[in-house]
Order: sequence, then C-alpha cells, then structure tokens
Amino acid sequence: MSQSKQQIYQRELASGTLTVKTTSDVCLDTLFDIAERRNPRRAFLFVSKVLGRHIPVSPTVMNKSYVNLAAGMPANLPEPVLFIGMAETAVGLAAGVFREASKCIAQSVFLTSTRHPVDGDLLCEFKEDHSHATDHLIYHPEDTTLRERAKNARTLVLIDDEATTGKTFLNLLQALRDAGLDTLARVVTVTLTDWSGDAISQNCPLPVDVVSLVKGSWSWTPCPDAPVPVMPSVNVTARGSASLAKRQDWGRLGMHETSCNLGDALRTEKGERILVIGSGEFVWQPFLLAERLENDGAEVRFGSLTRSPIAIGMAIKSVIAFTDNYGLGIPNFIYNIAHHTYDRVIVCVETPVDTVCPELLAQLRKISPRVEVISYE
Repeated sequence: MSQSKQQIYQRELASGTLTVKTTSDVCLDTLFDIAERRNPRRAFLFVSKVLGRHIPVSPTVMNKSYVNLAAGMPANLPEPVLFIGMAETAVGLAAGVFREASKCIAQSVFLTSTRHPVDGDLLCEFKEDHSHATDHLIYHPEDTTLRERAKNARTLVLIDDEATTGKTFLNLLQALRDAGLDTLARVVTVTLTDWSGDAISQNCPLPVDVVSLVKGSWSWTPCPDAPVPVMPSVNVTARGSASLAKRQDWGRLGMHETSCNLGDALRTEKGERILVIGSGEFVWQPFLLAERLENDGAEVRFGSLTRSPIAIGMAIKSVIAFTDNYGLGIPNFIYNIAHHTYDRVIVCVETPVDTVCPELLAQLRKISPRVEVISYE
C-alpha cells in the first residue's frame, strides 16, 4: 500500500510564520485559509471554507461536512450520548453533526456552550484559554428526559471547528466530571481540522476517538519585531440589555430533534441570490432556513455575525464592523460579504428586530436592494 505524500502548507503573517504539515489526501486549500487574529494570545486563525462563519458558504457545502464527519464517528457508542458544541464558532457545525449522527443513536442529547446566560440550571463553566472570549457556560437540558440523558451520559462527543492543542476539550471534560457526570466512559472529538497530534489522547483520562476531515501538525515561528495586536473588548460572558427569545430549543437548553422553526412565511424564486446571516451563537435555525430556501431553488450563501476580531488580509477580503444586537455594547463583525452583491439579505436574530445595529443595516443595503431582519420569537 502506498503512503500518502506529506503536504506542507505555509503562510507568512505580519506577526510570524505558520507551518502546517499533513499526510492527508485532502487538499488543504479547499478546507481553509489563514488570517491574522487581533488577539495577543494567538496570532493566527484557521478560516474555514466549509463552516459558513467568516466566509459565506452554500448550505449544501456545509451539510456535506456534517455528513462526512458523522460518517467518521465510531458505531455502537455507549449510550446515552451527549453531544456538545463549542460557542460561538462551532454551534452550527455541532448541531449539523448531531443531526446526522443521532439518526443511529437511540438516546442522544445536544447541548452547546454559551457566553449568553439564560434562565436555566447551570451545569458547569470552563475556559477556552486562547480565545478572544475565554469563559463558557453550559446548562442542564430543560426537558426532563434530555436532562437525564446528559446526567447519565456514557459517551461524550465534543465538537469544534478545529483543534490546535486540545486543551479546550480537556478543560471542558474536567469541568463536566467535576459537575457530577461520573458515568462518562468514552470521548469522541469531532473537528473539521485537527492539528493537536496525540495531545488529547495522551492527556485524557478516558479512551478517545478522534474524528476530523484532516489531521496534521502545526508550528508557529513568531516575528520578534512584530507589534503586539490590540484586541477589541469582546471578552464578555454576561446578559445584555436585549431580551433573548424564550425559545432555546436549538442547543443552549438541550436539543433532540431538529426542525426549521424560523421564517415560515419566507418564499423565494428560482435563482434568487440570497445571503442568510445568523448572529453569534444563533446560527442553527438560520442555517435550517437557508437550507430550505436553497432546496426551494434559490442560490443561497450562509454567513454569520461574530464577535471574533480578525485583521483584513489573506482569507479576510472585507469587513463590516458594528455594535452587537445583544445589548452588551461590544464590537461585532461580519466578514467577506461587503465586496459581493446579493438580490436579498436576510438577517436572523434571537433578540428583537430593533436591536440590530443601524450601521450594519446601512452597510448591508449597499450590497443588496432588499434587506430583511427576522427574529426567533
């Protein structure tokens, strides 16, 4: 059997050089590009081309990654199985993987971490040390049956867009065990790209299965003369002044079945070029809407508002900056849409319609004659 040839992927950033090595047959350029974080803790960012977060992507492309990742998971996992997605970037990815993988699991439950406190019972807190927003909260499921599944879970499936060191997964596992989830016997990590090597398996107290579209290793050579980036003040885990939708059925308080409950009245025409925008952690219901519109014949792209501060250059061709819709008073951004045009833009939020920043709406009207805001109420 012939061995796969090593790929070496290297990018020169203002603050240093990133080198990625893999023996995967997948062309790395099809999965991601690199950008420079405005974050002194970690200077680079893998910007996914299949995630629908910083680069707008068709729902079909996004769903393909869900299907492929779910297919790579082991069969016959000990049940119940608790799936957890990592806010904010991987909330939609995790829900998509859960939708596919749970078809073969009798007792499953999905939760997502959050930086937006809600009315519920807190299960645990944990840290994502390198992030622009370090503190995560995880709540017990609202539904009694789902709560019992989470409490008695034997398999833990942790889902993120990428793993560089595996430390965040390990922090979360420890927090869950400290919170009383003492029946866990197996861990599955699921990422689009995994650069952590064997770090998770070597440092995890439980058996681990690692699932990703591509695996490899990375190294970072800093430039000694590079200025330290200044990060906007986005490290906030708190309630804002805007009220959240009472429906938290897409992950924060547990999810079992997935159905589109947003934008029922919206219709499209064949070939209409639509950009559907999720907001922060609220991306799964907007994705399901985008998927429905695409199935109805529209040419759809999906992107998201985010608090992630990224510099212009390389993977980031354009940025719109504005104030968040949660009433936290923090900067938000949307990347790689300002240099495109669309027939229609649909902004989806879990806060009231009037919480969307007027500056964002003004900028969106420059790229589309039709801008709509819908709320999950």
